Amino acid sequence: MNELLIKEISNELNIKINQIEAVLKLLSEGATIPFIARYRKEATGALDEEQIRKINDVYEYQENLLKRKEDVIRLIDEKGLLTEELKNQIMAAEKLVEVEDLYRPYKEKKKTKATDAINNGLEPLAKMMMSFPIKGDINSLASKFVNEKVKSVEEAIEGAKYIIAEYISDNAYFRKSIRSFIYKNGLIVTKKKKNDLDLEKVYEIYYDYNEPIKYIKPHRILAFNRAEKEDVISVNIKVEDEKIIEYLKSKIIKNSESFVSEYVIDAINDSYKRLIFPSIEREIRSDLTDKASEVAIENFSNNLEKLLMTPPMKDKMVLGLDPAYRTGCKLAVIDKTGKKLDIKVIYPHEPHNKKEEAKKIVLDLIDKYNIDIIAIGNGTASRESESFIAETIKDAKRKVEYIIVSEAGASVYSASKLAIEEFPNLHVEERSAISIARRLQDPLAELVKIDPESIGVGLYQHDIQGKRLDESLDFVVLKAVNNVGVNVNTASPFLLKYVSGLNKKNIDKIIEYREKTGKILEREELKKKKILTDKTYEQAIGFLRVTEGKNPLDVTGIHPESYSIALKLLDIIGCTLTDLGSEKIKEKLNLDLNKLKDELNTDIYTLEDIIKALKMPLRDPRDDMPHPILRSDILHLEDLKVGMKLEGTVRNVVDFGAFVDIGLKNDGLIHISNMADKYIKHPSEILNVGDIIEVYVKEIFLDKKKVALSLKEI
Repeated sequence: MNELLIKEISNELNIKINQIEAVLKLLSEGATIPFIARYRKEATGALDEEQIRKINDVYEYQENLLKRKEDVIRLIDEKGLLTEELKNQIMAAEKLVEVEDLYRPYKEKKKTKATDAINNGLEPLAKMMMSFPIKGDINSLASKFVNEKVKSVEEAIEGAKYIIAEYISDNAYFRKSIRSFIYKNGLIVTKKKKNDLDLEKVYEIYYDYNEPIKYIKPHRILAFNRAEKEDVISVNIKVEDEKIIEYLKSKIIKNSESFVSEYVIDAINDSYKRLIFPSIEREIRSDLTDKASEVAIENFSNNLEKLLMTPPMKDKMVLGLDPAYRTGCKLAVIDKTGKKLDIKVIYPHEPHNKKEEAKKIVLDLIDKYNIDIIAIGNGTASRESESFIAETIKDAKRKVEYIIVSEAGASVYSASKLAIEEFPNLHVEERSAISIARRLQDPLAELVKIDPESIGVGLYQHDIQGKRLDESLDFVVLKAVNNVGVNVNTASPFLLKYVSGLNKKNIDKIIEYREKTGKILEREELKKKKILTDKTYEQAIGFLRVTEGKNPLDVTGIHPESYSIALKLLDIIGCTLTDLGSEKIKEKLNLDLNKLKDELNTDIYTLEDIIKALKMPLRDPRDDMPHPILRSDILHLEDLKVGMKLEGTVRNVVDFGAFVDIGLKNDGLIHISNMADKYIKHPSEILNVGDIIEVYVKEIFLDKKKVALSLKEI
């Protein structure tokens, strides 16, 4: 491990050096991030998954940066142009762009106006001009360089100016200063293009828009980029060019009395307008996009995590409804374990209008299967279906409630190989109805089957390029799955693939073994039967649960490496494994932990986790999250009045606000300005996806079928 890099990471992340060293050592030994976060708290000082991942990411970046520095130093040295000062400048650079700026003058160039001039023998003339001579005149100076390739004095001067322009452009100090000036003083300016195709005026706000670069919000950057890509607007950076040119003149013109000054000034203008500004404009826009993408990824990741951690509706009979008009609404009944019991199709809407027939089918299903909840997908015909269901359940013989469920990605899953293997004899829409119902029963288990990008709880996520988004979203799913844990006997391959340490080979072995034996009875079995190697077993087993097995500890998050500590603790307090989760054990575990950890020869973190697990062996962290709102009647936009207080569910959190389901066709928007009486940087400081909140109606837009909401009382 590189000590210098570790010190830099420590300063950047404000994490102690010994914690960083511990994390990097564990990662190098093959430990996974979930395993380190859960079972190696003593070594890391209880760093969480995000901190561990950040350490890993920053270390990788710094390693790559160092490698590039070393490569650049080697390449310059091979040309015989490396000085100690240049080497120190390169090693001191904190960003890759600074390293590339320093390397630029020494880089092999493609054919340019300057390289042509150099090949024509004009570099000595350029150097003479940059010495700002007083005696003589430009004609006598340049005439010496007229030859077969350079036909005239004018051509010689022109070529020398191209060389000088490139010298200036290649100067790392100038580029850094100009880049900083443009960041601080430049404007992003957008203009509507002629013959654009923005028929619905989606980007109308940006038809004639400008904003200082230093203040621009990340979501605007992504909006600009999309509109520009769709050929609706042009996007440019504007800055006071004269100030930059004056700055360059002050640094370059050594003697304004020299007869070459006016020619060097021409070269300065050319260098800035043709070389420096276009290059830095691209760099700044790329940098802004990268930063906006990082914010968008972080926002999407936070929203996805909250969605995945939505509490499951346990022990409920669910009727899933995939709404549609012409092709009919598909119905799927699933039992309390998620097993499909029945499939039906109804046609309550246009063009069929078989409302009474549809009503009878739904009521018969409710009666036959003792349906508790109806899950309605939020796609086409969703609110019409909601209206139909709200009316229908009034005539049910038992209490039935409904909920609108996000069906984002359901169609992706329904057409997938996994869904076809699961339900080979069903149509895509029927599989979708099952997925919608299961999302209510166990959101995590169902949503892991879908590409995270298709779940739709971000902003401009489809405009974000590269593997960074995939990696971040996969990490969110990994974190959620391992926080909850999975039942080794029932988990799907898609759920198992996110378990710490498991790969496809391990998963195939687990599924093959449980199909052959019927049921895995204890964690130890996976090691004894050589289904998992010792290392994989160590990394994965704490996140794999065995319910109704031989060892009651196998249902908890206690790692088998700590079973002896748990058993000794039970012995100390006079309890047995049969007492797990009982009031008796909860009372007896109120002990002095510092004294107890020494007696058990363990650390405080492990002891605290063991005690939590013994008190609540079946604890699901999702149970602490807000539970979804169930409804029994419908709300219409016309029912609303300004100032009305409503209860709603946060569906999406974006840079400028949050969208809230209050039971209308379209979600209401709480703008960031209506969230708090104090300044907040981002809505996620106040709200998360899945939060159940009370809101006030601020404005009603009947023509647009929209409503503006506020967290502050109107």
